[in-house]
Amino acid sequence: MTPEDTARRIIAANNYLTLATADGDGHPWVSPVYFTPDGTDFYWVSRPSSRHSANLAERPEVAIVIFDSQVPLNSGEAVYLTAHAEQVGEPELARCLQVFRSRLPELAAFEPGELRLYRARATEASVLVNDGGPDIRVPITLRATT
Repeated sequence: MTPEDTARRIIAANNYLTLATADGDGHPWVSPVYFTPDGTDFYWVSRPSSRHSANLAERPEVAIVIFDSQVPLNSGEAVYLTAHAEQVGEPELARCLQVFRSRLPELAAFEPGELRLYRARATEASVLVNDGGPDIRVPITLRATT
């Protein structure tokens, strides 16, 4: 299995990602958010007034980690991403909503209201490889969907 295969498996198997943001002064904030992946794009919904959403309005650079917190000690795997994040604008909203809604049946009827759709577009990616020794992060290439 390639590191890219491992990353795809981890992304597909997990419903939440950990989103790290910072405000304009650089104060960090971390939030778990439900996500729908689409190649190099990761979608979630949030209130614009939430701290991580407000941070994105000031500083769109984010870090993301996706991992299963239930695995036994010393067997963890993770996908690490750096990305540019933003609220999805009107020109792309219908298409991006369709992608977001596709992951779970419960999302099929989701309509923006108080919650808005956000997207992080990965610019760098790596996978944590655990081979029984020290953890190793291997750079990978995620493929954009067409």
